Amino acid sequence: MNKDIRLDFERTPAAIVAQAAQYQAAILADVAGRRGGLNGRVKPLAPRMKVAGPAFTVEVRPGDNLIIHAAMSLARPGDVLVIDGKGDLNSALMGTIMMTACKQLGLAGVVIDGAVRDTLEIDEMDYPVFAAGANPNGPSKGLGGRIGHPVSVGGVTVAAGDFILGDADGVVAVERHKIESLLPLAAKKVADEAARIAAIRQGDTAAKWLTSALRAAGVLKEGETL
Repeated sequence: MNKDIRLDFERTPAAIVAQAAQYQAAILADVAGRRGGLNGRVKPLAPRMKVAGPAFTVEVRPGDNLIIHAAMSLARPGDVLVIDGKGDLNSALMGTIMMTACKQLGLAGVVIDGAVRDTLEIDEMDYPVFAAGANPNGPSKGLGGRIGHPVSVGGVTVAAGDFILGDADGVVAVERHKIESLLPLAAKKVADEAARIAAIRQGDTAAKWLTSALRAAGVLKEGETL
């Protein structure tokens, strides 16, 4: 196989994907150290869309989708195509035909730092697509790219096999070797937040940490309160 195409990477195990998929992207980003969230330009075509799975990474030349077609034929069911489109929005790299094929192939969804088109039709398909924008222009199909190598998508480095989760807030990427260890922390955070929301609804609206944080930031002097 061409050195630009790597297929020998390990994927986040399906059992871990299933467990991690129950959480919001925000929860996983928080327990991962408030990192891993892609730039907000990469967002779902519809807020209800959600995707989870191991990353099948693709790097293209701006405006050219040749290597994406190759990636679709090589990816496994359950994979998320994670495409470094260089943030270029001058032409769409994928549309209804390709997304229909992705869905038929059993791919979990598409995350692309680039443009797509046929957005209403993709919405009607209810296939999860997260993109940086839309453009009616079609792509060229004459340039190479890379598959299975680390990519930069929305300012975040993603390696093939890393865990990807996208929802209404955007997309978070977590390293394959790290995601399992974060699951207990995610469960605890969900429980803690539920307890805090319940307390707020009972009238306990004060943020207990606020005064000390304001003093540490120099907003309040010692002994002062809001």
